[in-house]
Formats: sequence, C-alpha cells, structure tokens
Amino acid sequence: MKPETIKVACSNCNLRELCMPMGLSEHDLQRLDEVVATRRKIKRGSTLFSNGDKFTSLYAIRTGFFKTCLASEDGRDQVTGFQMAGEIIGLDGIVNDQHSCDAVALEDAEVCVMPFDRIEEISREVTALQHHVHKIMSREIVREHGVMLLLGSMRAEERLAAFLLNLVQRLHSRGFSQSELVLRMTREEIGSYLGLKLETVSRTFSKFVEDGVVEVKQRHVKILDPEALQRMVNSQPQCH
Repeated sequence: MKPETIKVACSNCNLRELCMPMGLSEHDLQRLDEVVATRRKIKRGSTLFSNGDKFTSLYAIRTGFFKTCLASEDGRDQVTGFQMAGEIIGLDGIVNDQHSCDAVALEDAEVCVMPFDRIEEISREVTALQHHVHKIMSREIVREHGVMLLLGSMRAEERLAAFLLNLVQRLHSRGFSQSELVLRMTREEIGSYLGLKLETVSRTFSKFVEDGVVEVKQRHVKILDPEALQRMVNSQPQCH
C-alpha cells in the first residue's frame, strides 16, 4: 500500500452517478464499494499505464484529464483519445489481458482503481453493474467509430468543430459550462488526435476566431456560436 493510495467508498463519491449504475440498493452499493481497491494520484506528465503492461484494473477518473496514445513507427506519439473526470479508462486492456496504449495525465489527476476480476465477480451478482460495464464499453466503441468517420471524411474545419462540440457536450454532462472550456491538451496533441498538422489546427482556430464562432485566450476557449459549429459537422453526408 503506497502512501498516496487511500481507501475510498463509492457510495460517498460525488461522481457516483457518472461511473456507477443508478438506483442500486444499499446492499448492492456496499458490494460496489468492495470493487474499488484504492485511489491513486498521478502527476501531470506521468503514465497511469503503458502499452504492453499487464491488464489488471479499470480506472474511474475522479479529477484530472488524460490522453491515451501510441508510439508510431517513426517514434512520435499518435493520440488515440482524451478522457476526463467521470469517465472510465483502461478498457483497451480487456481484449488481450494487456494494455494496448499509454495513458498519460495531462494535469495532476486522481483515479479510483477497480480490479477487473472483482468487477467481474460482483457483476455476476449485481446485474445492474454488468449492464453498466457493457454500456460503458459500447459507448467507447461508438466514440471510436465516430472518430474513424471524422478522420475518414471530414475537412479540417469539420474535424475541429466536431472535436470542440464533443468536448463541451461531455463536460456539460458533468455539470460544467455549455460554452466555455479549458483545453488541457496542446494544439499538437489535438492535431495528432484529429489527423491534422499543428499549423492546420492553429490556422483553423484562427479562422473560427475571425468568423466570430469562438473566442480563444491561450487554452481558454469560449464558444460564441455553437450553431455554426453544428452546421459544419452536419454538412457532412450522413451514412446510413
């Protein structure tokens, strides 16, 4: 037991609604408390898990922001996703019992460590938890599919618009502003995720500012015209 890890109870956690199923009985909640082994603090720039690490746990992000990435053949990082407080990270490890990417903290963060064998064991008794885990996995698959569509067919403006709308919507569902956000990632990391060069990301942000769609002060972004962003994304031919 490391000094930075302390016992935690899900039933007292204010993020409970986000990462645990609703409407559980007192008894079921107590069972869920048994799932969370410890809390772990991760310093900005540190790795929660790395590509090739043995998969043992899922992590519920309590505070902070992460990116998942892979080292490409030329040694650069390819960003595969961004995760925020209230989301679950580590699902990539379920398939082959080892992680297939690195998870790096973009700011000081804290996670709840949930050993997967305990989740599986309790899922068999608490069906609501089983459904919930399936729902989380499904959401990840849908999100990844969305990113593939994004990279497959969208122009730079459409990619960045979809990215900003997605981030704001996820933050809003966690009680944050619907129109303002602080970008925890660099322009370069956004570019890596969206398949765009750094200059293209910067140029597109500048165009959004010129067009009065957003206001940007360093990492602070204020969305002035969400409808305009939505129109850019909707201009995509929809696939059926």
